[in-house]
Amino acid sequence: MAPVVKTLKLQNELEVKVAVTAQHREMLDQVLELFDITPDYDLNIMSSGQSLEQVTSRVAEGMSSVIKETSPDIILVHGDTTTTFAAALSAFYNKVAVGHVEAGLRTGNKYSPYPEEMNRKITTALTDLHFAPTELNKQNLLHEGVLEQSIFITGNTVIDALHMIVDEDYQFDQGVVNLERAEGKKLILLTCHRRENWGAPMQEIFSAIKDTVGNDDAYEVVFPVHLNPKVQEAARKTFAGMDNIQLIEPLQYREFSNLMNKSYLILSDSGGVQEEAPSLGKPVLVLRDTTERPEAVEAGTVKLAGNRYEQVKTALELVLSDVEVYQSMAQAKNPYGDGTAALRIAKAMAGAS
Repeated sequence: MAPVVKTLKLQNELEVKVAVTAQHREMLDQVLELFDITPDYDLNIMSSGQSLEQVTSRVAEGMSSVIKETSPDIILVHGDTTTTFAAALSAFYNKVAVGHVEAGLRTGNKYSPYPEEMNRKITTALTDLHFAPTELNKQNLLHEGVLEQSIFITGNTVIDALHMIVDEDYQFDQGVVNLERAEGKKLILLTCHRRENWGAPMQEIFSAIKDTVGNDDAYEVVFPVHLNPKVQEAARKTFAGMDNIQLIEPLQYREFSNLMNKSYLILSDSGGVQEEAPSLGKPVLVLRDTTERPEAVEAGTVKLAGNRYEQVKTALELVLSDVEVYQSMAQAKNPYGDGTAALRIAKAMAGAS
């Protein structure tokens, strides 16, 4: 959302206020600093171990107070978080229009990703201006009865952000990630944190990676481990003692983006990574059975590796052993835009004002 905020503030006909919920405090603060954005309102709702119900109610109540104070003409929400859904709901209760950035992504399975798939669908029902990254996203919205004149194909703003951040000469702090250990090796970047993978699926994913590349001198795996205790426990349990698997603290956005750029292959259950990595020419194995980003699968930039042992192991062995498979993924065209999505959104906003 940062490129949208920066771009909208340049439009003379729009007055922009920024509200954050801090659903993830640590992740939020470093991004705000990186993009030099100071929120006008910070709900600071984060609490250890809070439930989805608690997040939803806290965001809705907090945003209602912000809306009553500011009387906005429209509220922009982004993506598929519980913050997105609850803020859109609060806007509806206060009869304020909603613009949804990154609209129209679907898997067709309400429990995958969970709760994100339904967060998106419910937000769609509350939205007035739909900013869809791709033509397929637009078609998804049309199939659900959304009026065509309210849909704008923009590309994805995550590509805008990536272009602002990635630097070929970026130098990593060796206290954060030790890339000297990766010299002469193929660097594999791993992220895994989705709720749907907690428990047995995550254990099988990690075991498959361990059994395929663990202690193999040809590879160096870097895993920025999510702060959630369930993820931390599974990672330590499986990867303890592996000489070529670095378990590190979660990375700041600039660090993570540039680490993607240094990687040979990325394994992830993240949605955004499926869009970011292809723009850098990095193949992605998606550690899920479904994806709300099928354009990347169709383009060949990512492959669904599933979240079970044999699925993950087979997919990883194939992309590491077959040069043609790897190159076809690395050289596929990124379907998510050219880095000007925020400008398209700003133009649509100005036209609707």
